[in-house]
Amino acid sequence: MLQTVVIVVHLLVALGVVVLVLLQQGKGADAGASFGSGASATVFGSQGSTTFLSRFTAILAGVFFVTSLGLAFFAKEQADSISQAGLPDPAVLEVPASKPAVNDVPVLEERNPTGDAPPVQEKQ
Repeated sequence: MLQTVVIVVHLLVALGVVVLVLLQQGKGADAGASFGSGASATVFGSQGSTTFLSRFTAILAGVFFVTSLGLAFFAKEQADSISQAGLPDPAVLEVPASKPAVNDVPVLEERNPTGDAPPVQEKQ
């Protein structure tokens, strides 16, 4: 139950971080404010939306980090419970080796004992 809650919070925070990063203006956007688009930033105050969005993004990034650690803890606990379930270690299991398919390999009927190529007969 707690793991499900952490997963849901993790996904919502991840989506929130993506949206907030996409909403923020880049560093080069300040140059456009001098050409008439500076009035749109007054909704969030004299400094614009930079401090509000960047602080909220930092908070969501911290929550994302904490939920990631929580999910890693849950995964470790599940791995420990599986290893203590009495199942054999995979390294101990023996896998039977398959026999090579001898009948599938083509065999030459005549062999040259010297290993050289057979002599070429010249046409006269």
